[in-house]
Amino acid sequence: MSTLHTLFYFIVSIGTLVAIHEFGHFWVARKVGVKVLRFSIGFGKVLWSYQKTPDSTEYVIAAVPLGGYVKMVDEREGSVAEKDLPFAFNRQPVLARIAIVAAGPLFNLLLAVALYWSVFMIGETGMRPIIGKVEQGTLAFAAGFTEKEEIISVNNTETPTWLAAMEMIFSSAPDAAEGLQITVKNANSVQKQHLLKIPQELTQQPESLYQRLGFKPWTPQIKPIVDKVLPNSAALSSGLRSKDLIISADGIAINDWAQWVDYVQKRPNKLIKLVVERNGQRISLGIKPQPVESNKKMVGKIGAGVYIPKELIASLQVTYTLSATDAFVAAVEKTWYYATTSLSMMGKMLIGNASVENLSGPISIAQYAGQSAEMGLVHFLKFMAIVSVSLGVLNLLPVPVLDGGHLLFYLIEAIKGSPVPEKAQLFFQNIGVALLMSLMMLAVFLDLGRLFQ
Repeated sequence: MSTLHTLFYFIVSIGTLVAIHEFGHFWVARKVGVKVLRFSIGFGKVLWSYQKTPDSTEYVIAAVPLGGYVKMVDEREGSVAEKDLPFAFNRQPVLARIAIVAAGPLFNLLLAVALYWSVFMIGETGMRPIIGKVEQGTLAFAAGFTEKEEIISVNNTETPTWLAAMEMIFSSAPDAAEGLQITVKNANSVQKQHLLKIPQELTQQPESLYQRLGFKPWTPQIKPIVDKVLPNSAALSSGLRSKDLIISADGIAINDWAQWVDYVQKRPNKLIKLVVERNGQRISLGIKPQPVESNKKMVGKIGAGVYIPKELIASLQVTYTLSATDAFVAAVEKTWYYATTSLSMMGKMLIGNASVENLSGPISIAQYAGQSAEMGLVHFLKFMAIVSVSLGVLNLLPVPVLDGGHLLFYLIEAIKGSPVPEKAQLFFQNIGVALLMSLMMLAVFLDLGRLFQ
């Protein structure tokens, strides 16, 4: 995946989310009678602008897409012409100001509902959540899960795909002190429930939790037939080609692809004497797997994929769609669930009950944008939905500088009947800026750590 690909989808996603957020402020401001001078997507140098008349709103796209703003007529920010005084933000009733400020984050939450609604309407195709071999010593083994059981729901929420099941388990784990109720069915469609208990200390360490869970997707025995050979790979250098059937490695018969992968991973940088069948003839090759770090150890990789028959793929896949009404209800529930989960996670990080490793900065978000776009439209829409939820929740926090901080000041004003003194607002806003800058620096630091790992 190229840097340009990642950067493009990062700008598309962040630009869209910022535009919707700022449009919320803009739309409500216009509705309550506030004059808007500028609607800007991005900061810095103006790349494009449009203004119908000198007295109308100027629409701007600026060079730095990591934000935006709506500039309204406001006596606190400069002199205002007498004819514009009735349309100044600071002269509006407190409820009108609350509505304008709250509209930005609320529009982000509404966008998440619309995106999830689209996802449920389009339909999501994924692998059926069928459990593979369950190793002893894992949490899944302790809960009684067995191979070939298919996960139906987690805490009564349907999980039609493997990804949906894993998302629900990981997102529900921090609040599941009593365990997760997971419903499964066996090959004969007989249902049963398992109580999956997860130690709370593991919920702070996603990678450790994944390893301890012991959930792996079930895979049928697949013939060791090569499909795609990657450029600049050990497979290409060795002369391995698409449709080659691997017969043996170092004289050991290779019966399925999983056996071949295991053999390769255990031999980084070691020459493997290979026998393959190509067009009915057996050919001898030598291949040296490239060493790649995985889970803090070196494993071998050759850069070749497996050929899987279409009918086998079809038997393992499921397409999940909902009617328009059901999709809307599910979208609201999904948005509410992730909003409350995000808020809970922020609270736990604040008091030290959750690891700051859960933070994602701009580098991680850009990578997720590129990866989700590569996986397809539905995955990209889901990525945008969850970032939109996070943006909405974050902006509603009662932190000065954020929308939530302004809402707090206006609520205090509504209760006591007079505005919070400007000196007090400025003092708390400086604290808010320091907190946000510290949080951003921490997120970038964590991002760089992940990048170099």
